[in-house]
Amino acid sequence: MAKEKETVKSFVFRADPEMMDALERWAADELRSTNAQLQWILREALRKNGRLKSTQP
Repeated sequence: MAKEKETVKSFVFRADPEMMDALERWAADELRSTNAQLQWILREALRKNGRLKSTQP
């Protein structure tokens, strides 16, 4: 049986410099990349609002 390949969608994210600086500092504090931090923030917001059923990281 072949293993299903997981796909990841890419998109452009625009943020003002102040927001990016804060995001980068937060990511560094959590020992995450900026991308991983954004994914975590979005996943948590979606989960808390009942829009994401999956608990996968």
